[in-house]
Amino acid sequence: MPTDYTESLLKDNSTVISPFRVQADACDRLWVLDTGVIDLLGDTKQIAPNAIIVFDLKTDKLIRRYELPKNQVKDESFLANIVVDSDRSECDKAYAYLPDLGAYTLIVYSFHDNRSYRVAHHYFHFDPLQGDFNVGGVNFQWTDGIFGMAIGPINPDHSKDIYFHPLASTKEFKVSDYVLRNESYVTSKESFFEFKLVGDRGMNGQSTAEVYDKETGVIFYTQVNKDAIACWNVKRPYNLDTQDLVDSNSQTLIFPNDMKIDTEGNLWVLSDKMPTYIYETLDPEKINFRVFTGKIRDLIKGTNCEV
Repeated sequence: MPTDYTESLLKDNSTVISPFRVQADACDRLWVLDTGVIDLLGDTKQIAPNAIIVFDLKTDKLIRRYELPKNQVKDESFLANIVVDSDRSECDKAYAYLPDLGAYTLIVYSFHDNRSYRVAHHYFHFDPLQGDFNVGGVNFQWTDGIFGMAIGPINPDHSKDIYFHPLASTKEFKVSDYVLRNESYVTSKESFFEFKLVGDRGMNGQSTAEVYDKETGVIFYTQVNKDAIACWNVKRPYNLDTQDLVDSNSQTLIFPNDMKIDTEGNLWVLSDKMPTYIYETLDPEKINFRVFTGKIRDLIKGTNCEV
């Protein structure tokens, strides 16, 4: 049960309990995914509902707090990512996509309608042959479903492909945002074949986050079993001949967990040794958390991603 202190905090809609991912959008808003959970690896308590919290980056003021309806969050749910699609000319028409890696579903949120709905599909599930991980000397098995997502370029019909992959998988998939934004259609069986297989990352190609760079047409993604960051140009087929590694380091890139692209053409990557933290013990005498950055055009120069 919440304490008197936490109860007082929860009366403030701007309170953030347990943020798992954040994203700044094209409209100068910071979107925060708050799981509302404390002591995740110990005596876990859900002291607040899963929520989307949106702040104005220009004023630091709260714009909105949206709590996910109880019927959209299952006992096995684990929301660990948020991807926002917004246009500066139509800020009110933004959408947020929240992959549920535990319940193998995707929650779609409309900022304009201030409501959300759940989408289910076979491609959101983990691959039972790809659940074995070896990261930083730690061997473990995960069954995490849909996790990484990236919003692709604008197509001739003005739609966008939404790329996604389960964490315990080496496959990449996509679906049109037109499909995801049509609640009645995407939640019906008629939409099943709208979801497409893009390709495979090959052996040990499990990935957490991914992000699309509109200036180069390149999707960057993590390679957690390889201590690496990889890339792929969306103009090319998705296979081992067209993908490439932009960096790999078994000491400093142990479990690259998240990545972002800023407005100046830089890629930012966070590595955090999370498996060591979960299953063993972090050495406080060593550097366990690192943030890397690099110019995107420099990173892809000479790789298969430079087209």
